[in-house]
Amino acid sequence: MTLADLVRQETAARMTEHEKWAALRTARLYFQRPEDPGFLVSETTDGGPLVPVFTSLEGLALFAGACGWASTTAEDLVDLLPEGVRALVDPLGERPFLLDARTLRDAEDQEAEGREADGRGEGEGADGGGS
Repeated sequence: MTLADLVRQETAARMTEHEKWAALRTARLYFQRPEDPGFLVSETTDGGPLVPVFTSLEGLALFAGACGWASTTAEDLVDLLPEGVRALVDPLGERPFLLDARTLRDAEDQEAEGREADGRGEGEGADGGGS
C-alpha cells in the first residue's frame, strides 16, 4: 500500500455517506472496451446483467489482464448503460457494490434533503421568513 492509498483510505473513512456519494458521481471508473462500441455485459443468474467496472486501472488489469480499456465518470456511466444493466464496481475488491441510475438518484435525493435540513436553521426567524 502506498502513502497515497493510505491517505485516500483514511479520507474516505471520515467522509459522510453524502460526501462519499458526491465524490463517487465524479469518480473515474475504468472498464474493458469491447471491439464494437458499448460495454461487455455479463449475464448473471441472481443479479441480472452487469458490467464490471473498476476504480483503478490496476483493478481492471487484475480482473481482465491486458486489454483495451475506456473510462468515464460514474455519473456518465449510469447514463450510458443500457436499460436494466447495472455496474458492479470493483468486483474483486474488499467492498464491491452495485451502481445504477436509481442508486445515484437516491443518493442525490438524500444529499439534497441533508442540505435542506442544514439550511433550515440558518438565518430564519420564528416565522420562517428569514428576518
